[in-house]
Amino acid sequence: MGKAAKPRALKDNECKAYGKYFRTSPQKLNLLAQTIRGKNAGRAMIDLEFSKRRAAQDVRKLLQSAIANAENNHGLDVDRLVVSEATVGKTLVMKRFRARARGRAAKIEKKMSNMTIIVKETEE
Repeated sequence: MGKAAKPRALKDNECKAYGKYFRTSPQKLNLLAQTIRGKNAGRAMIDLEFSKRRAAQDVRKLLQSAIANAENNHGLDVDRLVVSEATVGKTLVMKRFRARARGRAAKIEKKMSNMTIIVKETEE
């Protein structure tokens, strides 16, 4: 009597992880996404671990989550995983102000972003 199950959006050899509200701008986070896109998952983890960017540790945790989802939920081989997609989107903006001269104010926008990482098992 219930609703039919929605078909899986990804292929059988893909798995994804989604992170919300990273406290960095989408432009800065996209630079990290570019560095890991298309790389082997293990190599991408190493690159993020030794990156000097502040958001790299959050992206690394998200990539670890995608790898764990692939291994535990879908039974994919961890050694053959590749980061097929890494997309960044913008979300909330905290609006603050800074006091300026003569009673005026300047707007400060503290941007947040979301990120999606899709890992794919390659055939050898």
